[in-house]
Amino acid sequence: MKTKDRIIQASCELFNQHGERAVTTNHIAAHLGISPGNLYYHFRNKEQIIRALFAQYESYLEEAYGPGEDDTPFGIMKRYLDGMFQGMWRFRFLYASLPEILARDPELHRRYLMAHERVLRTATDNLRALKAQGVMTIDEQYHLEFAEGIKMVVTFWISHLYTQALDEPITEQGVYQGVLQILALFHGYIAPKARPDFERLVAHYRALADTPA
Repeated sequence: MKTKDRIIQASCELFNQHGERAVTTNHIAAHLGISPGNLYYHFRNKEQIIRALFAQYESYLEEAYGPGEDDTPFGIMKRYLDGMFQGMWRFRFLYASLPEILARDPELHRRYLMAHERVLRTATDNLRALKAQGVMTIDEQYHLEFAEGIKMVVTFWISHLYTQALDEPITEQGVYQGVLQILALFHGYIAPKARPDFERLVAHYRALADTPA
């Protein structure tokens, strides 16, 4: 692996483990066993590293929320939920400090808004598809607000976990609890004929949320 890629990977690991604010470029260099000068050859400062990680985040959103092979109603929903969980877990440092990170970098803020506008469109398209297939009963006029509600839970779930236990590390099980919160939003709009399949989906994610680390 090239040194630049090692820096990006190690930075993500350290940011996720200790929080972005607590990690300096010197910490990253020491973790990799390279000199600060070697790190600065590839990245002038920590903000450039964060931008590189954000580029990975953008690519992840494009892939995770793009079309999938399983276009059955609950195939669509499971792909969306899995993508949501994996994104929250893989880039949890970003979700934990999102307002602060974006406030420091207006260009990153602009890119974030563009990326999440695409995510919002995908979410509303998925809602329309689920309604067209008879899975959901939600009125068209509420699609955008419902999708916004999902996005709000995803965006701030990691921060919520930190507020509940400031000294506890974020776990995969805790992130899966966020997926269950999303499913709770869906619950009231699932059509009767689709409810057995929906309950199996809930049971699947509840098992993941309850599995010990």
